[in-house]
Amino acid sequence: MKVGCIGLGDIAQKAYLPVLTTLPGTELHLQTRTPATLAAVAAAHRIPPARCHTDLDALLAQGLDAAFVHAPTAVHPEITARLLDAGVPTYVDKPLAYELADSERLVELAEARGVSLAVGFNRRVAPGYAQCAEHPRELILMQKNRVGLPEVPRTMVLDDFIHVVDTLRFLAPGPVEHTVVRARIRDGLMHHVVLQLSGDGFTAIGAMNRLSGSTEERLEVSGQDSKREVLNLAEVIDHKGQPSLRRRGDWVPVARQRGIEQSVLSFLDAVRAGTLLSARDALATHELCERVLRDLDCA
Repeated sequence: MKVGCIGLGDIAQKAYLPVLTTLPGTELHLQTRTPATLAAVAAAHRIPPARCHTDLDALLAQGLDAAFVHAPTAVHPEITARLLDAGVPTYVDKPLAYELADSERLVELAEARGVSLAVGFNRRVAPGYAQCAEHPRELILMQKNRVGLPEVPRTMVLDDFIHVVDTLRFLAPGPVEHTVVRARIRDGLMHHVVLQLSGDGFTAIGAMNRLSGSTEERLEVSGQDSKREVLNLAEVIDHKGQPSLRRRGDWVPVARQRGIEQSVLSFLDAVRAGTLLSARDALATHELCERVLRDLDCA
């Protein structure tokens, strides 16, 4: 398979390239507009110059079988539309776009062209979180916090809080009937945001604090007098009478712990099998993010 990786920033280098560069039967092509970054990444992974490109036209000329988009969010719509128009199955690191209308257009374009479009919500297949989907979920609590990073609301919600939104949707055990949003916004910057979803017999609460004093992520699901807790996607604590701790193995790769490896393999397996992937469910997460912004008068 000829696979393109577009954008070679922090997430691509830390999470995706360690997976993509080790897959048998895969010819990886790199593309970024920054020559120095392209040269450094290619050298680190021994990618020959013939598979390194500084513009999208040159990459598309290689006849790609699939592509991963890790470029800045602002250029996702342009890049993804070019790939879909060329008939290339495309995996986009969340979000599809900052504006809901752009995300809708990409999903509609993929459907019109009959081309797979996937969005990188890796937490759905991260082992600790996937195990929470097997646990009673009358109450779901999730926090994803940062230090010293208040941000413009749309950027914060679509680039980061979207993981919380999608995880709540993924774990909700039934249809959501009520949605409540609260936030602290000062001088145009969002300090924290809280989303509550509820339905018949369940409540799901997700929070992000960008001035929390600690970078952390924790998820709790509870019901039927038991609880499962996941800390930083690495430790799973089961509570039933007394806590029982399970932590990831010392040699488990970070990409597997965080669900990146599983997301990549699942996408490429679908491409090989000719299975058409739809981004409609991912679009529902973007729609909920837009509602968060609208309810806070930030749309």
